[in-house]
Amino acid sequence: MILRNMTVAELETCLTWARDEGWNPGVEDAPAFFAADPDGFFVAEVNGEMAACISVVNQCETQSFLGLYICRPEWRGRGIGYALWQHALKHAGSRTVGLDGVPDQQDNYRRSDFEGSGQTVRFQGALGQGTQGTRRAAPDDMAQLLTLDTRAAGYARTAYASAWFESTDTRETRVIDREGRIEGFATFRQCHDGIKIGALQANTETDARLLLQSVPVRFDSTPCFVDTATGSALAHVLERSGFAPVFSTARMYRGTAPNAKAPLYFAPTTLELG
Repeated sequence: MILRNMTVAELETCLTWARDEGWNPGVEDAPAFFAADPDGFFVAEVNGEMAACISVVNQCETQSFLGLYICRPEWRGRGIGYALWQHALKHAGSRTVGLDGVPDQQDNYRRSDFEGSGQTVRFQGALGQGTQGTRRAAPDDMAQLLTLDTRAAGYARTAYASAWFESTDTRETRVIDREGRIEGFATFRQCHDGIKIGALQANTETDARLLLQSVPVRFDSTPCFVDTATGSALAHVLERSGFAPVFSTARMYRGTAPNAKAPLYFAPTTLELG
């Protein structure tokens, strides 16, 4: 068994594994993920075959985030995934490490000193398409978007957020601009099944609803998925809009959780990188 860093091409392969697991990644996630920390993606190779993967992305000097922890079904039960887990966590050093854990793995994470810090629920529903009242984010907006992201995350993750908020053919960030000040924004990304919205930040229900209805018309918007904290203001908006919960995770940290100050209506970027 060889434990090593993966290439961006191998990350694309691991994202197909995530699709097989039902996680429904974006069709163009790999470049933005890899930009966050090219040294933070790991693979276990057995007899020349990729058997497991994981990411431990160092976002800044104090914070790291763990995700994409997958062992292929035919290699499970042999200690391969756990060996890779231990190897990859060394990359974080003394940083706090966060993750979003699925229910059947949370006890295992606790045994590695991760503690719960809230619940996240994934909602699925349908939205209309139209961009009235918002505009596509421009390069000049990046400084404001990074400031808002830093406040909501509790730390600066400039490399990741800069890549995430840059529009591509399959990902677009839309903003509410009031006299040059960004009052809210949402990132829409085309996934293998429909779209996901995240990040989303808004201070009022009116703005949250405006952003939810700003799906770029070129995207296949059905179904639509949004992750948010259980019982949050955004969760209530989604429920009243006909969305239903389909999936849940627990946000967990090894170390001191960051001092996040997310707005009232909030969705994270992804469950893989926080």
